[in-house]
Amino acid sequence: MMDQDDEDLQMALKMSMQPPEPKRSKPGEAGAPVEESPESKSRRVQRELMAAAAEKRMMMMAAARSQQQPPSAVPPSASAGTVAEPKKSENLAKELSVDEANQLFSMVFGSNVSKEILAQWTNQGIRFSPDPETSMGLVQHEGGPCGVLAALQGFVLKYLLFVPEQSSSAKRSETSSQREPVTPELFASLAEDTRKRALVRSMAEILFHCGSNKKAVIATLDLLNHDGQGDNDLAKDEIILKALDGLSIESALDLQKSLRAITYTSYPSTLQKLEEMIPVFESRMGAMLFLISALLSRGLESIQADRDDPSLPLVTAPFGHASQEIVNLLLCGEAVANVFDEKMDLGGGMFLKGVSTNVEVGFLTLLESLNFCKVGQHLKRPKWPIWVVGSESHYTVLFAFDPSVQDENEMEERESKIRRAFDAQDQSGGGGFIGVEGLHQVLRETNINLPSQKLDQLCSAGFIVWSEFWQVLLDLDKTLGGFKDSSGLMGRKVFDLYHFNGIAKSVSNGNQGETPIQRPRLTKLRVSVPPRWTPEEYMAEVAPAPSSSSVKESSGKDDAKAIGPEPPQHAPLVDCIRTRWSRATCNWIGDPPSIV
Repeated sequence: MMDQDDEDLQMALKMSMQPPEPKRSKPGEAGAPVEESPESKSRRVQRELMAAAAEKRMMMMAAARSQQQPPSAVPPSASAGTVAEPKKSENLAKELSVDEANQLFSMVFGSNVSKEILAQWTNQGIRFSPDPETSMGLVQHEGGPCGVLAALQGFVLKYLLFVPEQSSSAKRSETSSQREPVTPELFASLAEDTRKRALVRSMAEILFHCGSNKKAVIATLDLLNHDGQGDNDLAKDEIILKALDGLSIESALDLQKSLRAITYTSYPSTLQKLEEMIPVFESRMGAMLFLISALLSRGLESIQADRDDPSLPLVTAPFGHASQEIVNLLLCGEAVANVFDEKMDLGGGMFLKGVSTNVEVGFLTLLESLNFCKVGQHLKRPKWPIWVVGSESHYTVLFAFDPSVQDENEMEERESKIRRAFDAQDQSGGGGFIGVEGLHQVLRETNINLPSQKLDQLCSAGFIVWSEFWQVLLDLDKTLGGFKDSSGLMGRKVFDLYHFNGIAKSVSNGNQGETPIQRPRLTKLRVSVPPRWTPEEYMAEVAPAPSSSSVKESSGKDDAKAIGPEPPQHAPLVDCIRTRWSRATCNWIGDPPSIV
């Protein structure tokens, strides 16, 4: 029901809209207007005054009602199933409060951070390598932010190798199964726009994941026109260089003065803003700004709740390395300190938090090979064959072009199937032997065609032991259901992995006497994974020969002399690879891959 004010306003409007009385004509002068009478003029003025007053009051009430409406309400004009784009005025850059700046600075750097560590984190941009062979890689010039760059690198590779952006016409005419296979030669021909678009999509995915897929917060500096209009990239670069001249972040107060944060709930708006801000992230403050963006997207209170010990800084002393919590935040969306799956119950109501969900990009660490930790299956088996690799002091990236490297060994799967069928017929309570009738049942279930002579030998004692049965299968040809492989692989799985180290190091350009160039390193590894039953002595005899082509240049030796199998090569990276593929052997051409 309308209140009295509404009724009065409606009545006033109704009266004001009544037509004026017709003017009378003098007798004999049809159509000629007569002078308005005082009574008529008074009523006309009254109607006009009431109409003006009513219109003013209704406008005031409408404004008051719009202020009371919740800001998150969807306008009635928005169609069902769509989310209205936020107005530009809602995406204003906001400065942190003093308390927020203090909490953020203390959380990241602690209370006794050195100027050297601060310099590392405020002098590292997010830039691609200018070298054609490593053009897909983010270059690191300062120690410390490698954890941020390596995690971001993993997602960039995901979008370059496995989820490339296609035009609408390409999507209509080409399915994923028809897409041409990605090859290492792709890197040398990557367009700058392709790389930057992959970077923007990677940043957006990470930030929204940190924000529980509800929001993304983008941290920037208070030196740009934040609506992004009227500024081209060149002008932005000049503005940034000028503004950063003399700018230092040495305290929470510096952070509070310089930092601005913009919150987005729309994925397309986030992509657009990140694309506009590429020059900012390419600047020397880029790595720190992206880390802060991830922290603010997750929420400072949620970050502290994720951690086992919130009193420790996220950037570790004394060398300023990114902690495991930073890497996990970027890979998993939660700043947990551990790499095992789920939680570890310590008793007494105490838990250590691990990784709770499957991930797009995984993680391997040298520390597992040293028995300091155990990486869980969530991180060890990511959706895509891409892993951040951790050492004691650095983070690098390992990846494959072929997703099938994560598939189980076909021969091992068959061995497991045969063993399950054998155990199902074992009536000895786990003694490892079955009767003749049970053997025939196993042969039928697993499609093994044993020659009569071998079958008679197995059954001569009246019972069959697993070890004897297994030895017969190893000598039985694959076409008969056994494991003897004419190719000589004997169940080995052979594939290529690539290792990228973003630290720019001196690399010879091949011309004697010239200064070595600075560039990251990309190394191709030929990996051979034997089946679990392969004897150690057999492994030593069948080490894989290096591939004839390599992304990384040779060290200059005559590689043509390397004919036939070479002995396995070793480097700390191989120990990391073996935490994922047990007993793997590796070969490469040139210098060993470095994880430091």
